[in-house]
Amino acid sequence: MRILIANIGELTTNVAADDDLCGTLHDAAILIEDGRIAWVGPAADAPEADEIVDAEGRAVIPGFVDSHSHLVFGGDRAAEFEARMQGQKYAAGGIRSTVAATRAATDDELRIRLRGFLDEMLAQGTTTVEIKSGYGLDVATEERLVRLAAEVTPEVTFLGAHVVPAEYADRGDDYVELVTGEMLDACAPHAKWIDVFCETGAFTVPQSRRVLEAGIARGLQPRVHASQLGPGEGVQLAVDLGAASIDHGTYLTDDDVTALAGSDTVLTLLPGVEFSTRQPYPDARRLIDAGVTVALACDTNPGSSFTSSMPFCIAVAVRDMRMTVAEAIWAATAGGAAALRRTDIGRIAPGMRADVVLLKSTSRVHLAYRPGVPLVEAVWKDGVRAV
Repeated sequence: MRILIANIGELTTNVAADDDLCGTLHDAAILIEDGRIAWVGPAADAPEADEIVDAEGRAVIPGFVDSHSHLVFGGDRAAEFEARMQGQKYAAGGIRSTVAATRAATDDELRIRLRGFLDEMLAQGTTTVEIKSGYGLDVATEERLVRLAAEVTPEVTFLGAHVVPAEYADRGDDYVELVTGEMLDACAPHAKWIDVFCETGAFTVPQSRRVLEAGIARGLQPRVHASQLGPGEGVQLAVDLGAASIDHGTYLTDDDVTALAGSDTVLTLLPGVEFSTRQPYPDARRLIDAGVTVALACDTNPGSSFTSSMPFCIAVAVRDMRMTVAEAIWAATAGGAAALRRTDIGRIAPGMRADVVLLKSTSRVHLAYRPGVPLVEAVWKDGVRAV
């Protein structure tokens, strides 16, 4: 089946050309065949196809790649959010309330909710999503979470080292022993990635190193939560271990920025977190100008960022983090792909997976210009119309 999306007014390919980060083409067309992009070029030169979709001069972008989410959990923390809006400070310990609700939920309850979040994301243009565990914090529940996540995505992250659970209070090293032993044994078969929350109130740098190195020894690839609540050594740890990404990065020193700029580690910014916690927004301009590779993700979770909308995160990044629209959209697509070390998504070019989003607007700028407005007309995932 050959599908031609024709009469595209503005096509974002992310195949950089000259000073155009997004590789923009005008009056363009795309040919999809067997789930892949088969051809890209001027609409006037488009090949024949079995089905033609008229874009009517509207904009087309790659599907969003959300490289940081926590979609498998029970309950919510609306009361905590309300208290925060009245001045209460965000703290990592709030995760424990979600752990209790998640442990009490059945597989089917978690599965139904997970599918609901994925439907929300797809309707807003997200075609690839990474999903972390981290709301079980015991062997049985962590295994359930990675197993359920693996039903819907290959990008599964074992985050048993999210916080120390209540039953291990003041015994963090004992909990790390569990994470790196029995829990890792149960979860590694379902996961691709290993993650740790390297932060005051969560895990120390030595504990974090133990977790990551244990995961690497089991064939998992490292990524790190760090520098969300304050500066620390998590960035250097991530770079030292060749982590694919360090996520959050709200508080970075000059040495952190230099280390990231000289590495292959992507910095994944999560603007929904700063929006929800009222922490200061990271200065993406500083990072990009220094040569750091930046991704954007939603960090969908019940505590610090309960949004599944990448367009919302793009709008916030442009307004409050000093990114251009082109940089924000690149970060939410090609940047997310880099954070997952994927070379088959995040761009519209021959050979890439046909993850394509048709907007209702004539320009990608509207994703930031019209925040909160549903602007996705259609979505193709692996060449199949999904929205």
